[in-house]
Amino acid sequence: MGIISNFLETMADLARESGFAGFIADDGWKNIIMILISFLFMYLAIAKGFEPLLLLPISFGMLLTNLPFAEMYHPEFWDYIEAEERGGVINDHYIDYGRVLQHGGLLDILYMGVKLQIYPPLIFLGIGAMTDFGPLIANPKSFLLGAAAQGGIFFTFIGAAVLGMTAAECGSIAIIGGADGPTAIYVSSKLLSKTDSIGVGTIALAAYTYMALVPIIQPPIMKALTTKKERSVVMGQLRQVSKVEKLIFPILVTVLISLMVPSAAPLVGMLMFGNLLKESGCCDRIAKTAQNELMNIITIFLGVSVGATTRADKILTLSFGKVILLGVIAFSLGTACGVLFGKIMYIATKGKVNPLIGSAGVSAVPMAARVSQKVGQEEVPTNYLLMHAMGPNVAGVIGSAVAAGVLLSIIKV
Repeated sequence: MGIISNFLETMADLARESGFAGFIADDGWKNIIMILISFLFMYLAIAKGFEPLLLLPISFGMLLTNLPFAEMYHPEFWDYIEAEERGGVINDHYIDYGRVLQHGGLLDILYMGVKLQIYPPLIFLGIGAMTDFGPLIANPKSFLLGAAAQGGIFFTFIGAAVLGMTAAECGSIAIIGGADGPTAIYVSSKLLSKTDSIGVGTIALAAYTYMALVPIIQPPIMKALTTKKERSVVMGQLRQVSKVEKLIFPILVTVLISLMVPSAAPLVGMLMFGNLLKESGCCDRIAKTAQNELMNIITIFLGVSVGATTRADKILTLSFGKVILLGVIAFSLGTACGVLFGKIMYIATKGKVNPLIGSAGVSAVPMAARVSQKVGQEEVPTNYLLMHAMGPNVAGVIGSAVAAGVLLSIIKV
């Protein structure tokens, strides 16, 4: 009988410590909902192709972090500790990374790359190594369209402030308007803390959702703000850009932007370094590594670790609904600002600029440029706007990084 009772007690202990027991706990239903949401995002990534390279890792990270008792991610490890507790400077605060390294789970360790702002700049390195800035160099006026499209960020920042959100929340939500996932993660990981009602995972989900929905969100806005005559403009061929120009460009941009907005230096610097590797012609092996192996590894780490932050207490809230709503407003305003500035250039050049390319000023490369091309060809099937739209599109990558730097400079945490 003793053996049987010990066996039954052991089995009872195993049952109490299993994840199934966690599902029947007080908040277990929230874990179930989050796991079902992760399945939905997996479906969208696999079956519908919605930003699969990041949405699939994020959704799987969401699954792992919401499995009861898996102990792969500990939100409490990322709470700021007041420095007075260790006799430090008054009002200073820090994260105890020693505790994370000693007691953290796999996802805690990977998330250090997000919290220490390592992954997003490395993603920018890979993007730079894959980007051709030739269309932007050939038509420098594209910088203005890329800058104008960032207007959605700052308008949304003001709107979120009116709704009573904290400065950190306002900045994290507003940056979604740049349609640049790594930038949104970079800004939100720097600004958000446990006292904010939203988390980095919430911002990442919204940012990548709207990036995937570019072909759905942008065309109605573009058509509403332009006339048939404007959409029918056929632009002339871009000039040939020399190798010297392509070599000088990343160096010049790095120096100028880093001096003007130092907070943008990590993103812009790595973006331009990647591009210099590509254009130099003497670092093919490194450039290919940045484009492929490094980019793929960091994408996996970034996606899974960001997905780990999507806990029920951050997602199943009214604040998440506000993020989704304000995110689409930010993205829509960014598109509208780009198109409206394109109309100004259309007037200033006496009809030589098609306003549709202004919509590509958001940072969704190259999807936004393809949407400009598609909408233009609906009016004139032989119109080829893609290369013209790529100028504002890559300018938008730089613009979103600069906007991130501005937000980080004006918001003190």
